[in-house]
Amino acid sequence: MKTATIVQLKKELTLLPKEALIEACLTVGKYKKENKELLSYLLFEKDDEETFIAELKTEISEAFKNIETSSFYYIKKSVRKILKDIKKHIKFSKKKETEVRLLIHFCEELNKMEPLRKWNITLSNIYDRQLALLEKAKNTLHEDLQYDFEDQIEALKEF
Repeated sequence: MKTATIVQLKKELTLLPKEALIEACLTVGKYKKENKELLSYLLFEKDDEETFIAELKTEISEAFKNIETSSFYYIKKSVRKILKDIKKHIKFSKKKETEVRLLIHFCEELNKMEPLRKWNITLSNIYDRQLALLEKAKNTLHEDLQYDFEDQIEALKEF
């Protein structure tokens, strides 16, 4: 079976009646958790980005508190999982400001974590990659927003 292009899908979706469109969305939501999360974001959280970011920051902080710190293996695995979740939500939002704010929070939480990330090369590399992505995303923002985030990013670079 050949997969249709986005243009073809859009054309067909515009021709569907409202009930069939709702049914198609629900069917897509049934098959994968990520699809359901995306539909939830689009329907309930898209209009209030501030609340969305605040909830994610709370989730990130809780996830960092729950990391098993007995071994760097578990720490690395948990940090990668948290980062994967953050990237998924950034992809849902498609806003660079949201990306910058979430990555700043991630880096701040990683800095607070005991044992320190400096003691492990992998964690340091993850941190450095996120700082590079953060800098890249910041440069795409409006100049006023870039200035607002500059101090936070510089503080993260110094740590």
